Amino acid sequence: MLTQYQTRLRGRAAALLLTLEARLDWIMITWLLVAGFACALRVAFSPLATPLDVRAVLPYLLLVLAPFASMVLALRWFSQGDRQRQPQFRLARVARWVSVDREGAKEHPLYGTGGLMVSLLVGMLLNIPVRSLEYLGAMPAISGQVPIWLSVLRTMMTLDVVLISSMYAIAFAAALRRVPLFPRFLVATWGLDLSMQLFTAELVARAPGLPTDVASALHGLLDGNVTKVLISAGLWLPYLLLSIRVNVTFRNRVPA
Repeated sequence: MLTQYQTRLRGRAAALLLTLEARLDWIMITWLLVAGFACALRVAFSPLATPLDVRAVLPYLLLVLAPFASMVLALRWFSQGDRQRQPQFRLARVARWVSVDREGAKEHPLYGTGGLMVSLLVGMLLNIPVRSLEYLGAMPAISGQVPIWLSVLRTMMTLDVVLISSMYAIAFAAALRRVPLFPRFLVATWGLDLSMQLFTAELVARAPGLPTDVASALHGLLDGNVTKVLISAGLWLPYLLLSIRVNVTFRNRVPA
């Protein structure tokens, strides 16, 4: 009974992986259309103090185009990702493993980004629209002269959503193309994500004139982001270290 259930899950994961690979272009185009429309609505319904200018529109253009461009470039960079060299120094030293060559790893039944890895792929991809929606909900379009605290808040939140969304897009492409450095890159992305939340909170809190209600709402948003990152890292880091599939696919090694 358990074997049949595992077989069914693996089949669904394989089908989802094929869908991601076959429809990735369609997914990216859909992102441009949907995200662009959402940003246009946000700008249209924002209480602008002066006529619309470049500074008001630029954050939303970056929000839409940065992860798209990062994905396109990463897929080109990693077109032969599985042929890249393994790192000379191993950071993942948990459990006992034996190194094999690239061809030996490819012959292993667990080689590839199937199984539970598909859930990680989907999760990284979903991070992009989730973070973008949070940004759209928190930041209206701003034009003209604004208080210092609002300018700092807009700058930091725009930098955060653009940078982190782009990092997750690159991590997704690296995992899909089986780049050996993917596990390290994802861990670095988590670390950068946490650092950005803490740095944003510290910098905005020091801005003069920050209203109490804005500070409270910002604290809740950043605290929620930190919690989500910690939960993701707590769930997936053991998998990245101990999974046979991850070790075979990205580190070219099998259990000793």
